[in-house]
Amino acid sequence: MSTLDEPWLADTPPSTRFPIYTRSNISEVFPDVVTPLAATGEVWRGAEHGWRNGLIRFGAFDKDEFDSEHDEMIGIFGGYGYLNVSVSRVMGVRMPGSNPDLVDQSYFGSQPGVPPYDPRPEDVNSALTARMGEIINWAMTADGLPELEEYRTAASDLRRERPDLDTLTNAQLAKHALGIQESLFLPWVSDHFFLIYVASIPVGGLTALTAGLGVPELLPPLISGFGDVDSAAPSLAMWDLGRLARSSDALQTLFGEGVKGLDTRLRQSPDADAVAFVKQFDDFLYEFGSRGVNEWEMNTPTWQTHPDIALGAIDRMRIADENKAPRTNLARMAQDRTNAIETVRNKIAGDEAATAQFEALLHAAEVFLPARERSKTSLVRMIGEVKVPFRELGLRLAEAEHLDHPEDFALVTRQEFDDFVANPGSYTHVIRDRRARMEEMAALVPPFIVVGEPPAPDTWERRDARSAETAADGVVLHGVAACAGVATGPARVINDPSQADELEPGEILVAPGTDPSWTPLFVSSAAVVVDVGAPMSHAAIVSRELGIPCVVSCTDATRRITNGTLITVDGAAGTVTIGQ
Repeated sequence: MSTLDEPWLADTPPSTRFPIYTRSNISEVFPDVVTPLAATGEVWRGAEHGWRNGLIRFGAFDKDEFDSEHDEMIGIFGGYGYLNVSVSRVMGVRMPGSNPDLVDQSYFGSQPGVPPYDPRPEDVNSALTARMGEIINWAMTADGLPELEEYRTAASDLRRERPDLDTLTNAQLAKHALGIQESLFLPWVSDHFFLIYVASIPVGGLTALTAGLGVPELLPPLISGFGDVDSAAPSLAMWDLGRLARSSDALQTLFGEGVKGLDTRLRQSPDADAVAFVKQFDDFLYEFGSRGVNEWEMNTPTWQTHPDIALGAIDRMRIADENKAPRTNLARMAQDRTNAIETVRNKIAGDEAATAQFEALLHAAEVFLPARERSKTSLVRMIGEVKVPFRELGLRLAEAEHLDHPEDFALVTRQEFDDFVANPGSYTHVIRDRRARMEEMAALVPPFIVVGEPPAPDTWERRDARSAETAADGVVLHGVAACAGVATGPARVINDPSQADELEPGEILVAPGTDPSWTPLFVSSAAVVVDVGAPMSHAAIVSRELGIPCVVSCTDATRRITNGTLITVDGAAGTVTIGQ
């Protein structure tokens, strides 16, 4: 019997003061149903209060404007996570040089059905506008946040100091994982949200400046090509591993037998090339193994816990042509940025005020766009050190038949967790019921936008019943320009990065949305098209750093484009043309 008409134990009430929520952006870190452990523990509390702290530090709000009893920044409806848009619209009202429309563009891209901004007198606050003006002035000359290097070092220390998990009891595994999470997540995520808003300053300023000069197509190159963006680093290392595999007959044979079981075959092979590859791959996993799907959840796979996922992406790079080398594209993007800067400088030559503003915006972009990605990388690496002991705990409890699946440890709440670790057998049936409920919710499509009270989940569209008219030859789908460039090739619709081995060289990746675990697929793609997203979403940021033509917010692209269809992606125009 369906239980969809009953509230999910992790659901939260919507805010009355800030009533509009969206799945946009949060789907990069919580694409699936939020587990009880994440929803009732430090991750959700840290995200809620970290966002509040970031807004207060940015000068957009006073602390007493937020509800002290209930979540407002984020919500869980029908099991799925949502971000509050109304809060950010108010920030757009108060922020000098901004407005709610610019906020909408950063959140929604070109998604349909977005309700208009409803102004309220309390949204205007001249004192907070002045405070944000001070932050903006600071950002134009600052050299970043010193805390970022401290977090980067601390994340590295966590990995280096990881205890021998085999020697820990179940209670010690839980204590180690929760101790990291509950001591570090809130301060790190607070600075991360602050950086998200600071990074929006140069993007908003350069958007307005390039549009005013009649060259909006110069925005993507102006905010890319920095050459030191942490989210692109794993792709560079994967490319090197792919070239290593390509250069060896023995490795070509091992990879040619398929990705499933590849990690085991490589480690069992006595061939010298395989031994060398495994050594380099282990170094890669040490540095980047925390990356994976659904990265803020506690029970989802990482490249370290499921190395065949990483090997699948490396396999695609193995068969890619040399002209897809990411370092070559990085060099090209850096040159494109230089050219775009010179074009703008020439257009405003003689206007001292405009020139000063442009140079300050460039400085802020160079500092804070990579800083935002560095902050995110440190967070993910820290969370990765939480996932490893949790994974070991889940494996032990599954082996003892207390759990049907190792991932099911996350189906208890934080309040239940200590008792669960001590008495796991008493939760077996409860966990089974919750898994069945989560599978029911996972079969539904959550509304992209929620206004006020969310619709009951039993009214939501089912994934297996979704349909959309296939786009015919000559049809042009419109989205948001993310990275300039034009590419033509057969489409490959992929709904999960674990399907990396389905992507062939020269194909165009069409995805519902992406998080950092998708990044390696970009390298072997001719272009990228994403259903949702905006200029500062993950797909846009990474495509610009890797030089891959990209269109985001191309509504229903994964349903309207079929595998093998020839499409042309124009990343500057934000269009996807079906057929020749």
